[in-house]
Amino acid sequence: MTVIPELHPILETWLLEGPLSAQIPAYVNRLERGRYAAQSRQRCLSAVAHFAHWMSMCSMPARMIDEGCVEQFLRCHLPRCDCPRCAPRTPSDAHGAMVPMLEILRVEGVIARPPAPSGPIADELRRYDAHMLDACGLAAGTRRGRLRIVERLLKAKFATRPVVVSELRTDDIRQFIADQLDALGTTSNAISIAWALRAYLRYRASLGDAVQRLLAVIMSPAHWSMARLPRGLTPEEVDRLLSSFTPALPSSRRGYAVVRLALDLGLRGIEISRLQLADIDWREGTVTLKGTKPRRQELLPLPTITGQALEAYLRHERPKTSDTAVFVRRVAPHDQPVGVDAIRSIFREAFRRAGIPHGRGHALRHTLACRIINHGGSIKEVADVLRHRSLDTAMIYAKVDHGALSGVALPWPGSPA
Repeated sequence: MTVIPELHPILETWLLEGPLSAQIPAYVNRLERGRYAAQSRQRCLSAVAHFAHWMSMCSMPARMIDEGCVEQFLRCHLPRCDCPRCAPRTPSDAHGAMVPMLEILRVEGVIARPPAPSGPIADELRRYDAHMLDACGLAAGTRRGRLRIVERLLKAKFATRPVVVSELRTDDIRQFIADQLDALGTTSNAISIAWALRAYLRYRASLGDAVQRLLAVIMSPAHWSMARLPRGLTPEEVDRLLSSFTPALPSSRRGYAVVRLALDLGLRGIEISRLQLADIDWREGTVTLKGTKPRRQELLPLPTITGQALEAYLRHERPKTSDTAVFVRRVAPHDQPVGVDAIRSIFREAFRRAGIPHGRGHALRHTLACRIINHGGSIKEVADVLRHRSLDTAMIYAKVDHGALSGVALPWPGSPA
């Protein structure tokens, strides 16, 4: 086994002679596969060594550790640690280092994987999740959000008892909604709660439960459709945004290509993060989207300027990797695609650098739609480009068609026109 040479001799002894010594080769191999920098590997191994020393002091074998032990180490040992000064004491480093170690222990069968939640409520949630996936085709994120809300309702009413929907009363629903809105009283949260509860009760209705009285008390907050104007960027703001990707940035070509995909093709952040090398047909000049929001495959034209941005990133900045995603991590662990949170962070930072306070990734989709409308395009074209399933979703962009609106506007009372 090769340990990082810069590791302190005391820490190296804790690794090689401690209760986790058998897992250290796999751990080092994992760090090497992720191409962690030498300093990062040293920090991870030092943290694991400190944890292994604590295990030895507690006479704790490897088969006994789990997330609770790690939490105890972070909360109880580190704040009052009197180990040698070479032992790291940063909780975030220790937690980050122990997460892969626990996974290695589980892969090797030393410790068991956390048991799946059990009990009547857990069983009910599993059945409902299967229904949302198989019958409704909902995405994993949507299902998780609804399950969290339904779980809170069921725990508030039934605790550990069997779930009997006929025992739910209208006052239970009202009180639950009031409690949830006391914790977070935003309009979006109120809408999410109403949708999740209605969907679950309709599912129970399909099983034969009488839930009409419960559905009747779930009121939606005031939220007028298309009340606001879509907030796109002006040409000057677009120029500032694109110009913000200077060579001084650590990954300017990647950020520029990401913004061009959203601005020129109207791609969502999740679609950009899932884009694969095989999805780009350079000869035909097309991009294929798979597993998009409407759950269908889409073939989009690839504008020349967008293709050039992608080419610059792929040729000159994309790390060497075996991963087939277009956009991959530039920091360890390597050989992994960037997540949607990283894509959203690119948008946020670009808007911040450009001094645009109302910036989000969706503003780039709005900008594309407004550009189509103001150049004579139709609402149907907007819906097609943005891949809206219904024309009603794209109807809000009729508000930015100033030319068409001026033709139907009535004269202001008292004006000469």
